Amino acid sequence: MIEDIRITDLGVIRETELAFDKGLTVLTGETGAGKTMVLTALGLLLGDRSDSGAIRSGAGQTSIEGRWRLDTTNPTLAKAEDAGALIAEGELLLARTVSSDGRSKAVLGGRSVPVGLLSEIGEELVVVHGQADQIRLKSSAAQKTALDKFAGPKHLELLAEYSAIFSSWKQAQANLEDIQANVTARARQAEELKAALAELDKLAVKPNEDVELAELAKRLTHSEELRTAVGIAHDALLNDNFDAVDATSLIGKARKALENAVTHDSSLETQAAALRQIGEDLNDIAAELSGYLTSFESDSPITLDEIQERRSSLNQALRRYGPTIEDLQTFQEASKAKLAELDVSSERIASMEAEVSQLHKQAVIFAEEISTNRTKAASDLAKRVSGELVALAMAGSKLHVQVDKSEQFGPSGFDSVAFLLESYSGAEPRPLAKGASGGELSRIMLAIEVILAETDSTPTFIFDEVDAGVGGAAAIEVGRRLAKLAENAQVIVVTHLAQVAAFADCHLLVEKSSEAGFTSSDVRVLDEAAKSEELARMLSGLADSETARTHASELRELARKSKEPSSA
Repeated sequence: MIEDIRITDLGVIRETELAFDKGLTVLTGETGAGKTMVLTALGLLLGDRSDSGAIRSGAGQTSIEGRWRLDTTNPTLAKAEDAGALIAEGELLLARTVSSDGRSKAVLGGRSVPVGLLSEIGEELVVVHGQADQIRLKSSAAQKTALDKFAGPKHLELLAEYSAIFSSWKQAQANLEDIQANVTARARQAEELKAALAELDKLAVKPNEDVELAELAKRLTHSEELRTAVGIAHDALLNDNFDAVDATSLIGKARKALENAVTHDSSLETQAAALRQIGEDLNDIAAELSGYLTSFESDSPITLDEIQERRSSLNQALRRYGPTIEDLQTFQEASKAKLAELDVSSERIASMEAEVSQLHKQAVIFAEEISTNRTKAASDLAKRVSGELVALAMAGSKLHVQVDKSEQFGPSGFDSVAFLLESYSGAEPRPLAKGASGGELSRIMLAIEVILAETDSTPTFIFDEVDAGVGGAAAIEVGRRLAKLAENAQVIVVTHLAQVAAFADCHLLVEKSSEAGFTSSDVRVLDEAAKSEELARMLSGLADSETARTHASELRELARKSKEPSSA
């Protein structure tokens, strides 16, 4: 919900801050005081087109800041975060500035964003109903969504199941059509893959084989140099000739000398032990070099020519399907899976046709049930809204919720949905936005929103001119229904009728004053006494009229009783 907004230099408003709460908030004030500027400010925050003409005279720019508090699980917060907005504990900040040269800047959660994004976010935060505003249920798709929500959670679950089946049916149908349209191409591609797999199966590549073969080829190519080098190293460490001097013998000689000296100086034991370890290490190295030489003496299981031929075959495969051994293995696994997809056998096609047919039947069954649910819900919704219209001084007007079933079905079923208004008894039902004045349209939308609020979760509603053209008992019913809507949502209303304002949980008064030739407006929250004075002023134009005050008290008492849980 909206927690507060700050407005600077907009129209007659120099600077003001408005705090909002849950329930029903009304804005009242004399004509020209600036009530519409409050709505203009909210509109700018929610992405409306900017107008430099709305900037306060003498100011270089207007700025509006707003703070919303949302449940941390609200998807709108995730959408804002994706755009870079900074959010703390469900608090979302929106800001908008418009300069006198027409430039406009939008800020979401401390980050500059396109104005269009404010509009997208705003549609999920606030619903505005006013003479100059588009109604939220303008499109057939929006009306269908509203009807589906009204139909209840079980219907929505059914719709979700149908959507999944419909998606599976469309995908299966697309796969079948693709196979049928590309039988020759698929068969050719399958043959190519089979040939490639046969080649790789025959090659039987082993992990890291290319590296091992390269090392073996290098070793065999330089076998004589390796044999000579290793032989020299071995003889230097340990020589079988009796009179030869090698490292092992010299180390042994040094070790023995120190071991004899240890009896006279125990501190030499450390060096003697080190020489013993060195001698053991040299013997181990000599043994390993001897084994290496012995391996050269035995016949290699594969010749150098055979190695080079194998490497050539591997390199050809790597150029085609590589470039690494791992890529060859990946290609084999992917090709086997792809072969199953490319299967164009009559058995495969028959199986896919059966799957498409079965999914189609399931989709039709679900769509039929959805259509039945919608038709029932449409009748109920139309009846309930029409009943609300009678109380809102629109006797003879009826809402028609038309569900038209087509032969073809789509992602949401067979139906198209249209909300139509019969403006008087016997009149031709017409789309909501046609055949009704702005005030009537606001009341129609109020009636619809009151009913839909039972199943919808829109956080904030704003109504302007909802009471246009009504008075007396009808105005009281408008206030009563706004209060009812406010039980499930935050509702903000601009009104000039005391009968509506009496139902407010929070009453904001827009006041105009003049200083040194400049006119400005401010907004203040009314306490209980001030509420009665303002209602008296709205009733008679005289805040101190005892008759008006008595009437105001009666209205407030009526509103209080009607909002009690036990009231009908």
